[in-house]
Amino acid sequence: MACGFRRSIACQLSRVLALPPESLIKSISAVPVSKKEEVADFQLSVDSLLENNSHKSQLDTQDQAQRLAEKLKCDTVVTAISAGPRTLNFKINRALLTKAVLQQVTEDGSKYGLKSELFSDLPQKRIVVEFSSPNIAKKFHVGHLRSTIIGNFIANLKEALGHQVTRINYIGDWGMQFGLLGTGFQLFGYEEKLQANPLQHLFDVYVQVNKEATDDKNVTKLAHEFFHRLELGDTQALALWQRFRDLSIEEYTQIYKRLGIYFDEYSGESFYREKSQDVLKLLDSKGLLQKTADLAAAIHRKDKYNFDTMIYVADKGQKRHFQQVFQMLKIMGHEWAERCQHVPFGIVKGMKTRRGEVTFLEDVLNEVQSRMLQNMASIKTTKKMENPRETAEKVGLAALIIQDFRGLLLSDYQFSWDRVFQSRGDTGVFLQYTHARLCSLEETFGCGYLNDFNVACLQEPQSVSILQHLLRFDEVLYTASQDLQPKHIVSYLLTLSHLAAVAHKTLQVKDSPPEVAGARLHLFKAVRSVLANGMKLLGITPVCKM
Repeated sequence: MACGFRRSIACQLSRVLALPPESLIKSISAVPVSKKEEVADFQLSVDSLLENNSHKSQLDTQDQAQRLAEKLKCDTVVTAISAGPRTLNFKINRALLTKAVLQQVTEDGSKYGLKSELFSDLPQKRIVVEFSSPNIAKKFHVGHLRSTIIGNFIANLKEALGHQVTRINYIGDWGMQFGLLGTGFQLFGYEEKLQANPLQHLFDVYVQVNKEATDDKNVTKLAHEFFHRLELGDTQALALWQRFRDLSIEEYTQIYKRLGIYFDEYSGESFYREKSQDVLKLLDSKGLLQKTADLAAAIHRKDKYNFDTMIYVADKGQKRHFQQVFQMLKIMGHEWAERCQHVPFGIVKGMKTRRGEVTFLEDVLNEVQSRMLQNMASIKTTKKMENPRETAEKVGLAALIIQDFRGLLLSDYQFSWDRVFQSRGDTGVFLQYTHARLCSLEETFGCGYLNDFNVACLQEPQSVSILQHLLRFDEVLYTASQDLQPKHIVSYLLTLSHLAAVAHKTLQVKDSPPEVAGARLHLFKAVRSVLANGMKLLGITPVCKM
């Protein structure tokens, strides 16, 4: 789509510069919209064309831009060419731009932006993404939320680009803590409490046994004995451990369902306790004996999935750990360790519910749903809906995700409930509100207009700004695919929503002539479609009423 225009510009440039068009396409970028002035549609940085440009002065570059602009000629696609500050600017035929963009959005649907020539040389890969990774027999801690939503975004993006993605949840399900828990359950556990609220009861038992172990060395001794029995494969101990594991995964699955997230595989340290013996022998022979299940897990996944890339989504505090794991894999002779990557993220500070400091994700999700229901009930424009709780949760999750994804993943950030639930400004609530509003517009006026439209009816500045912004979606996806930062898509969608809000006020559908109303509906439908596509990549389920 945009690349059709890029290719047209690249072909003309190639004749003047004697360079193949393919080498120029990625240097031609769509220009971000501006509130202050009408901008060109595409831009080429002259610096990117000049060899050894470190020796070129700014005047040389500007002169080169001016001379290039004079050599290029307008045609049926490009209607104006000008030299800017060290750039070449291209304006596209307005009728052609309007028709091509809206047609492409309609035809490509959920694949809009992904069929771009920017991705044409992208090899399809097998990719493993490990994320979330809670510890079993404990309620899902809020600290695992970032890994969960970031990993889901990365997996969504890679899948959208056509890669074969395997989502793995590598849970903490082995270690001395299970000696304590097993002993604790034998001393303080109740079957009926375990059935009624499994992870809460196991959490209470764990807190109690830890307290007892501090005062009573005999409890510590019993815990060591229980874990030793586990390691030896004692059937009774293993049966209890397996029950704790199954109950944990069952409860986690319910949390993931609320988040709209799934996994292809649940694995854990326990699975590799035997496999790691081979790893230990190899490390011992190289003088690098270090007991770690992560090495065994990496090697097993390579054998099982034959991945091209493996991505670990874990907090920045684990940076050194992953550096060591990758280094040890290389020393062991696994060249594919070069294709393993750690995506680090910062800490969320100050996440509290009304009852005080929060520990569990379930409490956050319940708070999100409750606050959003309150907000929706207090707004006069809220539509009647079949399942307001479900809608409130989807809008609330969008609010959480957008607040988390607005900045660099590596940055720590201060959590704020007030900021999360603002209906105006750069929030997830605003994105959902915009999507619901556009759905309502389509529902009210029907889709009868949408078979064809007159491009001449979409030449107002507000229409042109939206079309120019839609042009950029493939570039935003490309940038996000390069650095795996969701902030690019978040920023793009927020700008699109602001542009749509302005257009909704000024480009009336109601009481407009049928030809004008039809063209505007077509434009708004394209906005809603791209907005939904971007939200789904981020892990947000768009709502149609709120």
